[in-house]
Amino acid sequence: MQEPEEMFPIVDEDGNEISIAPRSVCHNGKSMLLHPVVHLHLLNTQGELFLQKRAMTKDLLPGKWDTSVGGHMSIGEPVEAALRREAEEELGLKEITFHLNKKYIWKSPRERELVYSFTGNSDDIPVINPEEIDDGKFWKIEEIKKKLGKNIFTPNFEFEFSMLYITLI
Repeated sequence: MQEPEEMFPIVDEDGNEISIAPRSVCHNGKSMLLHPVVHLHLLNTQGELFLQKRAMTKDLLPGKWDTSVGGHMSIGEPVEAALRREAEEELGLKEITFHLNKKYIWKSPRERELVYSFTGNSDDIPVINPEEIDDGKFWKIEEIKKKLGKNIFTPNFEFEFSMLYITLI
C-alpha cells in the first residue's frame, strides 16, 4: 500500500497558514503555491560552514551542495520547532543555538517558498542521515566563495549565501 502524499501548509507572505496542498502540487511548476521552509547555516568554532550534499533520490536538485539543514514545515508547526526537527532528522543535532537571519520568498521554476533562514551552532558533531543526505562537511567561507557560480551549489544556497555571507565570516 502506498503512503499518503505529504501535505504542506500554504501561507501568505507574512507566514500565516491559509490552506494546505499536496507536495506534488506545490512542486509542479504551475501552482506556485507559497509554502514555508526552514534553513540552517551551521557554523563551527573555526567559522566554517557545514553544507550537505543533497541525496541523489531528491526530486529537486539531487547531488548539489546546499544549506546545512533545509526542510519543509508541517501543517500547524511553529517555525523554531520545524528548525529543531529538521536539524535532528538530517544531522542528528539535538541541541542547537540559533537566530533568524532573514525571512524571504524564493521562487524557482518549480516552486515558491517562504524561507526562514537561520544561523546557528552546536557542540554536537553532525551525523548525516543517509536517507536525506549523501554527504556533509564543513567548508571554509573562502572555499565556498571560490566555487560560487560553478554549478556545485543549489541556486537557492548561492542566493542565500550571497545575501548572508558577511554575517558568516
